[in-house]
Amino acid sequence: MDEDTIIRVQVTRRAMLEAGTAAAAILVTGFAQTTQAASLPDAEGSLTQMAVTLQVNGHGHSLNLDPRTTLLDALREHLALTGSKKGCDHGQCGACTVLLEGRRINSCLTLAVLHDGHAITTIEGLADGAALHPLQAAFVEHDGFQCGYCTSGQICSAAGMLSESRAGMPSYVTADLAEAQPALTDVEIRERMSGNICRCGAYPNIVAAIRQTAGLPS
Repeated sequence: MDEDTIIRVQVTRRAMLEAGTAAAAILVTGFAQTTQAASLPDAEGSLTQMAVTLQVNGHGHSLNLDPRTTLLDALREHLALTGSKKGCDHGQCGACTVLLEGRRINSCLTLAVLHDGHAITTIEGLADGAALHPLQAAFVEHDGFQCGYCTSGQICSAAGMLSESRAGMPSYVTADLAEAQPALTDVEIRERMSGNICRCGAYPNIVAAIRQTAGLPS
């Protein structure tokens, strides 16, 4: 390779590096400006807020929130619904599980402003007045909790899981994906509930409570 070729190769590589660096800088700057714009102080010095109406447990709540507020923080800090717990705050423990339009989600991983008008059910909304939800009653009967910190998330997740099972949704351990409704074995229950961690280790009792609610033999 002669000297002219080496120079051309070096220039080409340098140009590519410079172009890549410039593109990265543009992306980072644009992201920073977007993030900044969402939280710039207004004329009165307070952070920009967004109006949102959360339909929680059958009741509408009109709130003005920082757009960065998670659904979990909106429930706990703004609506005083503290049944949903903040455990890891990274979507790994399941203590914050609620039902969104009937489907279970980790409320720490989603923003409240994304769910304007959506039907949200927390542990406080499962019971029918003084009558416990069947899952709540089964958790009490089978002692499916010890410290109780994960229990609200476990129960909400179980409610969503049972709905998924009734709808015929398979899990990672479902042997026959063609089954209209996979059998809800202990292995299936454990896999479907694997996103909810119980640090006290009450898993056998939790499985027993879910089996009872599902009408399965004990």
